[in-house]
Amino acid sequence: MLRARPLGEADRVYTLLTRERGKVDAVAKGARRPRSSMAGRLEPLAEVRVALHKGRSLDVITEARTIKSYWNGLVRPDALATASLFAETVDMFCEPDLALPEIYALLAGAVGAVASSESPAGLVPRFQLRLLNALGLAPAGDACVHCGDAFGDHGAWLDLEAGGLGCGRCCGARGDAHALGAADVANFRALGAERGSGAALLATQRVARAADDIITWQLGRRPKARALVYELSL
Repeated sequence: MLRARPLGEADRVYTLLTRERGKVDAVAKGARRPRSSMAGRLEPLAEVRVALHKGRSLDVITEARTIKSYWNGLVRPDALATASLFAETVDMFCEPDLALPEIYALLAGAVGAVASSESPAGLVPRFQLRLLNALGLAPAGDACVHCGDAFGDHGAWLDLEAGGLGCGRCCGARGDAHALGAADVANFRALGAERGSGAALLATQRVARAADDIITWQLGRRPKARALVYELSL
């Protein structure tokens, strides 16, 4: 479940990410009533099995069963903020009724990792770059977006307008604020790699900033939960 919002006096609309249909909005009748059993089965950020009935404007949740709950690990403020950021980012990127099973698997794994992590904010850049790779939006980490030359040992520069990383000849005039050293470029590639193929879990400071800037550029705005994650990680 990505998020929920109230509807009328007793109902609640849930935004669900499903394997089969992608993102779906569905209403749970009476979920806001104190004795509702449905609300207890629709935990935030949990994996649930639901039965949906096609309604006029919204599907109706007729049955719900919790498959996997991470709530014991997410009750910490930093963990909940990080998992909420992941869900919000996926919600902002994904269109309704477009099946994206790879995104579903990525989010489920990331929420589980956050629930068991002692430093959940450190997982944000890895999730951001894996998500961009899964959506086909990640910049190439081995060649200049302008001329196609390999970066070699000279590092790279982030060029958001061009949608990628540039070499020193093409982008060096942008200054150190946008620079990634050779180790940063290697870290950038490793963060976006799938598990078991030389992947990295933690980002360098420059790569973390670059991943955050790319997400913000792609979305046109920064996810709201990002500020809370940053505040709680200080």
